[in-house]
Amino acid sequence: MKVKPAAASRRPTQAPPARPTAPLAVAVPVPAPAPARRAPPAAATAQPKARAVLGQVGDMDLRLLRVFKAVAECGGLAAAELELNIGTSTVSRHLKDLETRLGLTLCRRGRSGFALTPEGERIYGETLRLLAATDAFRHGVDDIHQRMGGQLHVAVFDKTASNPAARIAQAIALFRRQAPDVALNLHVGSINEIERGVIDGTFQVGVIPAHRSSEALLYDPLFGETMLLYAGAGHPLFGAAGEGVGAAELDWAGLRAHAFAGLGYHSPNMALSHREQLVRAATGFDQESVATLILSGAFLGFLPDHYAASFVAAGQMRAVAPARLRYDCSFVGITRRSRATARVTLAFRQCLQQAHAAPGG
Repeated sequence: MKVKPAAASRRPTQAPPARPTAPLAVAVPVPAPAPARRAPPAAATAQPKARAVLGQVGDMDLRLLRVFKAVAECGGLAAAELELNIGTSTVSRHLKDLETRLGLTLCRRGRSGFALTPEGERIYGETLRLLAATDAFRHGVDDIHQRMGGQLHVAVFDKTASNPAARIAQAIALFRRQAPDVALNLHVGSINEIERGVIDGTFQVGVIPAHRSSEALLYDPLFGETMLLYAGAGHPLFGAAGEGVGAAELDWAGLRAHAFAGLGYHSPNMALSHREQLVRAATGFDQESVATLILSGAFLGFLPDHYAASFVAAGQMRAVAPARLRYDCSFVGITRRSRATARVTLAFRQCLQQAHAAPGG
């Protein structure tokens, strides 16, 4: 009879080992959250696939990019309609097709006006590079076939047409006779814009005032220009154009007491203002803007004598001490330094040199 209690006492001693197994069973689902943590990378990898619409670039893509370029440069769809010679609805459809192809919103358009998005700004830059590369390819093919065709983009500094020493128009006439199948595009820009455009291939040839040199460019001397200091009709120095009026004031040191208007980018004008310590009280970004500031009567500024001649004749401005307050500019033709310059670029460069080497050039 005493054996049974001993057996009963053995059963309770076996029960405690069963309790530790319960936490082990509960711990089994712990790894389950791991797949949930891997879900975000899977979603992220799906996003680029949705954007990868473009694939290979074909002729239709180039056409859409040219439409986008025109819209960006014209500042809106309606303005680009005239440039492209197609309806606004067609322009809008082409732009939408390009946005679909790229998976990007390129511009905002609506009642608030037109503006490129940050993505649109980047695509515009890439578009310029791509179209310049395709033009270079076409020129290369034309070279192989010993013919000249396609597009040629030439950029000149502003207000050169009125310079009697500039024979750019004669160079264009020579080039037209040599390459009648080339579509010539003539641009006007600042010195920096032209230099940058020639280096990146946007322009094939540029004509600018010489002011610094770059290893990436070739320079051909072309013609000169005289810059005089002018005062508008309302300026105190307007009557001091003659050497005998206010002579003590009419020197470089005396000019520092007057408000000066100059160009706001690297140029002979800026170099002169730094050398003579002429602090700009107003800044222009082309000759037209400097002329407008001078005409206000509030500022003095330098202009090409040939450009200012019409204002002088009208009694709107006068040169101040022209024998002393002046400087000269030398204009050069620039092309990108390359081992394989396109024939069409070389031809226009030679026409520029020939025109300015002629009598009267």
